[in-house]
Amino acid sequence: MKNVLVLISDPARPAVTDAALGSAADILKGAGSTVGAPAWLAPGIACDLPFEGPAAPVTLSGVDAVVLPAEGRRKKLLVADMESTMIHNEMLDELADFLGLREKVAGITARAMNGEIDFAGALEERVGLLKGLPVGRLDEAATRIRYMPGGATLVATMQKHGAYCALVSGGFTYFTAMVRRTLGFDLDAANVLEHDGASLSGTVAHPILGKEAKLSTLQRLAGERGIAAADAVSVGDGANDLPMLKAAGLGVAFHAKPAVAAQVPARIDHGDLTALLYLQGYRRNDFEERKDP
Repeated sequence: MKNVLVLISDPARPAVTDAALGSAADILKGAGSTVGAPAWLAPGIACDLPFEGPAAPVTLSGVDAVVLPAEGRRKKLLVADMESTMIHNEMLDELADFLGLREKVAGITARAMNGEIDFAGALEERVGLLKGLPVGRLDEAATRIRYMPGGATLVATMQKHGAYCALVSGGFTYFTAMVRRTLGFDLDAANVLEHDGASLSGTVAHPILGKEAKLSTLQRLAGERGIAAADAVSVGDGANDLPMLKAAGLGVAFHAKPAVAAQVPARIDHGDLTALLYLQGYRRNDFEERKDP
């Protein structure tokens, strides 16, 4: 069959039941599709439901439902956002906390990630508020990093099966280098915080890595590997991720801001980062399991 409906839940809260599968099949049949036999990727957590014909919106409690072409699911390149995607944190907000400015900076961050204000301008405004912050506070902020569940297994599994994995962030190289090493990414790219060795200058080096740079990085990495953008999977949550999410063969809005989730068909609201593996048709026994940092 040409299409597949992938049902995925949070591994910590399995919700893909026989009843959920039956409901999904009924919705597809009601839209005029022929539905095949389900194929379990992980019992209770993820299942493929092949079908032929028109798709219909499937909404199930605690379950992500994503329609994909059955062919060409496995990708050869992963390009991932970092903040609120591979890690829970927004690191600018963490740095601002040291100056009592978390609430103010977090408000600007939220508006930028939802596409309400220009990313580059918002970044420079927020970094400007950090002027004079001791460089040593970067190390302190790094101790607050909380990794998103499933990230290490996602990277290790894709690499095991021959994919190249890149971390591309509108944040800062100081933190992306740490996350790259911890999760095992092949490459990281981000912005550079300027300082004099003792304190932050309140500026960021140009050119600023924003949405167009994320897109061009995906395109460059695909070109270097002799593959098409269709052979890539990208993942992110913010407005600055949209161009790379739309350009990849599989772009995943992961626990994304409303304005982003509304524009990306592959939306994960419940599952962890291993959802990207299930979307590619990997079964749990295909995983290269890694403990979350």
